[in-house]
Amino acid sequence: MERCAPLATHPRRDVILYAIHEHDNGWTEEDASPSVNPSTGEIVDFVNAPADVRQRVWTRGVARLADDPWAAALVAQHAIVIYDRFHGDPTWGPFFDGMRERRDAMAGSAGRSLEDLFADYEFVRLADLTSLAFCTGWTGEQRFGDWVVRLSGTRVLTPDVFRGVEFPIEIAAIAITNQRFQSDDELRDALRHATQTTVTGTVVGTRTAV
Repeated sequence: MERCAPLATHPRRDVILYAIHEHDNGWTEEDASPSVNPSTGEIVDFVNAPADVRQRVWTRGVARLADDPWAAALVAQHAIVIYDRFHGDPTWGPFFDGMRERRDAMAGSAGRSLEDLFADYEFVRLADLTSLAFCTGWTGEQRFGDWVVRLSGTRVLTPDVFRGVEFPIEIAAIAITNQRFQSDDELRDALRHATQTTVTGTVVGTRTAV
């Protein structure tokens, strides 16, 4: 997102990039102690983690950014958006109430309106969708408002915020066998002996719908 043209002269560019960089920091503890769903043997990840785990992750992440209230407000808005499908679920009601309260308070502390927040948040969401497509290998369209992000081979096609420029991206990773695990210890042992690798690809800002 450092190459995002609309951000180049944005007055809050630095804090938006900071929010993008830190938006997943609440997962640090969960990633440090990976676990297995005992009923399926599958790794508990950000998609299938229990509701209480996902809720505490985002509560923790927003709290960590309290010293930068605009970044905290952006991450709180992100938590609200990504779990939108759970609105109406009573087990998620207190989470949404609390996250909206934190978001509004942080935006107020930053001295800016919710309209400003929603506009700035679009950059956070675009970064997140691009990262998700690249890191997970999801090939389906990822949509947010009028934006569409899609993975094609190793190329991530995004809206034309990069002015048609193609540039490389990469992320360090470890590779383990896709299998079911009998216990947390078995999974963690596999991770200790995992192969180090680097996933590479490119991001392309497209001038037409993707």
